[in-house]
Amino acid sequence: MKLARFRTPDGVVHLGRVDGDRVIDVSAVAGTSLRAVLPRLTSLGLTTATGPSFALADVTLEAPVDDPQKYLAIGMNYRAHAEEARAAGIPVPVNQMWFNKQVSCITGPYDDIVRPVVSEQLDYEIELGVVIGTRCRNVSAADARSVVAGYLVTNDVSVRDWLSARSPTFTLGKSFDTHGPIGPWLTTDDEITDPHDLRLRLTVNGETRQDWTTGDMIHNIWDQIAELTTVMTLMPGDILATGTPAGIGAPTRNWLRPGDVVRAEIDGLGALENRVAAG
Repeated sequence: MKLARFRTPDGVVHLGRVDGDRVIDVSAVAGTSLRAVLPRLTSLGLTTATGPSFALADVTLEAPVDDPQKYLAIGMNYRAHAEEARAAGIPVPVNQMWFNKQVSCITGPYDDIVRPVVSEQLDYEIELGVVIGTRCRNVSAADARSVVAGYLVTNDVSVRDWLSARSPTFTLGKSFDTHGPIGPWLTTDDEITDPHDLRLRLTVNGETRQDWTTGDMIHNIWDQIAELTTVMTLMPGDILATGTPAGIGAPTRNWLRPGDVVRAEIDGLGALENRVAAG
């Protein structure tokens, strides 16, 4: 099942089930907050719920989860990306390296990404996003899949000079407003046979920059969840960005510029397409 938050031309936001090129409004059953629905996904009957139907072309897709408590991302978690970083003189961590993207950075799957006036080093990072479905703590890797609600596409947009000189903890360089496009909808876990066997592709103005598979992760999703829940309680709606493959702009200094169109796509999950706007 694919669940989306969408805005109709009258400005009202709804929650819907995506069926092909249409979205079925299930707000009457589930309300409009996907985060609030996640703990009750199996009991609400959303796979068969009926309601008004809209063409996807006639609505605006919003961020599927617009109000998570946490948006966490892991750094250098693909083997080829780690080698790319090492070649550029960037130290590669031995253990899992996590950082926050402040939730105020979240934006919709087709909204503009704003290049801030304080930097010209704007970069892209396609990542598989994992959305937690239930409150959990001290989850073993063997049980980790049971706490996953589903998956979405994320672009961990990064302001590179603020990641080094200005903010070595990553938080500021990863958290500018509009630098967290996610979506286009949440695909529930039951639709994905193996989240470690998905192809990721990112293009800029139609030129391929990243083309890899999630099988290249150093720390898999289940180990990531085990690590995080050793430290903290994860809550329904929390988003985990699981790392980016090789091909980011930093090694070649091929930064994003106003007018660029960035498309990030993952097999089975859909695509984001965001234009870069001047700040």
